[in-house]
Amino acid sequence: MNQKRSARELRQHIRSGHWTAQTSGAAAGYVQANLVMLPLREAFHFLLFCTRNSKPCPVLDVLDPGEVEPSIARGADLTTDLPRYRVFRRGEMVDEVTDVKALFDEETVSFLLGCSFSFENAMRAAGLPVRNIEEGKNVSMYKTNRPCRPAGPFHAPLVVSMRPLTPAQAVRAVQVTSRFYLTHGAPVHMGDPAELGIADLARPDFGDPVEIRPGEIPVFWACGVTSSLSAVSARLPLTITHSPGHMFVSDLKDEEMTVL
Repeated sequence: MNQKRSARELRQHIRSGHWTAQTSGAAAGYVQANLVMLPLREAFHFLLFCTRNSKPCPVLDVLDPGEVEPSIARGADLTTDLPRYRVFRRGEMVDEVTDVKALFDEETVSFLLGCSFSFENAMRAAGLPVRNIEEGKNVSMYKTNRPCRPAGPFHAPLVVSMRPLTPAQAVRAVQVTSRFYLTHGAPVHMGDPAELGIADLARPDFGDPVEIRPGEIPVFWACGVTSSLSAVSARLPLTITHSPGHMFVSDLKDEEMTVL
């Protein structure tokens, strides 16, 4: 994995079909985003859901209906520039593809939402381990027992991502990630996963399990997959999301997402 590749270069590799893998650690330093595409008639209620649940669903960009080029990545095309997409009809996943151009029309509205991959580079710069990158895996993600505030037909439980750290490292991680308020900010929970309703860390709902070493505790951050679950919950005729871990990489730099 070439972490020194620019966001534009990575998108070109994705568009050409040469990159279909998950994007954790890719194009280090550039903001990554969750994607949701849905019909215009439900866009307001989905935006309301994100506004009411801004910790897991921080909005980075909302495009006009039928537009594919986001303001945070000029020249990009949201129908081709993610490694993998998931296609849902009436709430059921019917396909996982590398291009959704044929499914997109002038009534489709695209949302880009902040992703925790964007603070992983800052964690590593601070000397903190990011186990999923070390192991070449997707981050571990879990559904929790914490409901989000619904809006119209959209509802979902909070989804969290997990990175194991020692207690001292966890304190430092709070300091590092709190600044990234548009990419989930500080952790929402540390320690006992049962308090979040998570029964088995070795069996994530999304992503891959990672090693938790002696002396480490699980540290949980709000996760943008929450937005995907809420979009699917409305059981619309067509909903398109990123495949978990296969994000859109923007031209924004991670440090632009911090509290000044």
